[in-house]
Amino acid sequence: MPVEDDDELREILELERVAVVGASTDYEKAAHIVPAFLQRKGYEIVPVNPYADEVFGRPAYASLSDVETSIDIVQIFRPSDEVDDIVDAVLERDDVQTVWMQLGISNETATRRAERAGIKVVQDRCMKAEYGMLMH
Repeated sequence: MPVEDDDELREILELERVAVVGASTDYEKAAHIVPAFLQRKGYEIVPVNPYADEVFGRPAYASLSDVETSIDIVQIFRPSDEVDDIVDAVLERDDVQTVWMQLGISNETATRRAERAGIKVVQDRCMKAEYGMLMH
C-alpha cells in the first residue's frame, strides 16, 4: 500500500537527497518548479535528465544508474507507463528508501515491486504541496 499517513509522509520529507527523474530545465513546468522549491528548502537535488547537461545549477545525470552518490528519495516526473523501468533502476541500487510519484503519476505494478523490496512508495502526490502542509 502506498504511503498515505501524515506521520510516514513527514518521515519521508525529513530525508535529504532527492534524485529527480524527469527534472526539467523549463522554469514553467512542475518538474522544475517543485524540485527548485525543495532545493530552496534545503534538499540536495540530483537531477536525472538525459537531455540536459545541468539543472538547478547541478550536473544532470542521464539515468539513475549513473548517479554515484547515495539517494534517499527518487522523485518521478515521468508518465505512469515509464515508472516500471524507473523502479527497475531503483531496485538495482541499495540506497533508495522511497519512490515518490508526483501528482497524476501512479503505477500499481511498480508500487508492489518496490514495496516487496522494502522501499516506501508515494503515488499521485505533490512533494511541494505535502511539504507545505506537513513541514511547518
